[in-house]
Amino acid sequence: SSLAYLKNLPIHKLKIDKSFVDNLPDEAADCEIVKSTIHLCKGLNLTIVAEGIEQKEQGEFLLREGCLIAQGYYYFKPMAADLVVQNL
Repeated sequence: SSLAYLKNLPIHKLKIDKSFVDNLPDEAADCEIVKSTIHLCKGLNLTIVAEGIEQKEQGEFLLREGCLIAQGYYYFKPMAADLVVQNL
């Protein structure tokens, strides 16, 4: 989406799309885009969420770069809300 949304809309979180996460940490262009996005979000005081983590290396890369919130099959498969409570 347009970067103008970052300053014109009252947002507090930005999600890094799975399409950028898929090839981490092997694809240089995706690495730079993700690093830059994380840096930009930190500067704007936005919470960063990465989606689609399926491999340990992806999660490690994101954590190293400062993305502390992530979701994906690597951590847990989707499940019904009542099952989430049971698995806590």
